[in-house]
Amino acid sequence: MRNLLVWVVVQDGLGRVLLGRRDGAAYGHGLWGLPGGQVEPGEGLPEAAAREVSEETGLTLGPAALAVLGVRRYEVDGAQGTDFLFRVRSWEGTPQPLHKTSEVAWFAPGDLPDDALPWLAPLLDAHLRRGVFVTEQLSDVRAARELA
Repeated sequence: MRNLLVWVVVQDGLGRVLLGRRDGAAYGHGLWGLPGGQVEPGEGLPEAAAREVSEETGLTLGPAALAVLGVRRYEVDGAQGTDFLFRVRSWEGTPQPLHKTSEVAWFAPGDLPDDALPWLAPLLDAHLRRGVFVTEQLSDVRAARELA
């Protein structure tokens, strides 16, 4: 199975990242994660990212406000896919838990909760802090790596 996913780093003026606790999601139920999800057929990447943020947190943002942060290929537990990461620093509205999200909160990128998605801290470290553009997360046999 191959997936095309978008994830959005919503970052406030203090540099904190908005996370939502996943609720009823097929993947990562109960864990903290970035707003995001699958790209629908015929949908552009920025439009999918803006839609996912709106559905999960109620924030409104224009696709033009999204900056591409990076790309991650993954191959884990028989699933393969590509994550497109965006960052946004301006939006309208107040974040609230909506679709498949039980709560939302702001966290410093280097101080995420212990029950965050396991790949989230290394992903934010690579793409947000160190500016790596392309990363791979491979099966447990092969470690995650960064591509120059």
